[in-house]
Amino acid sequence: LNAKGWVLVSNRDAISKQYKFNDFVDAFSFMTKCAFYAEKSNHHPEWFNVYNKVEVTLSTHDCGGLSKLDLELAEKMDSIFEK
Repeated sequence: LNAKGWVLVSNRDAISKQYKFNDFVDAFSFMTKCAFYAEKSNHHPEWFNVYNKVEVTLSTHDCGGLSKLDLELAEKMDSIFEK
């Protein structure tokens, strides 16, 4: 995941990444697609959006750190971004 821009968050057991889009509509469309996947998998990202940027942090609260669910969601978000 590091090759795709994901980094470890320094003060907690989590990974984060910032996505940049052409405009707000593209950013919000990405978030909507990710939200449908997250809801189906019952694993939801922490995220923040300002205009064409989406900052994402992934961590599994149930286990108090990173889990397979975070890695799967990160890979799915990257694949949605690449389309």
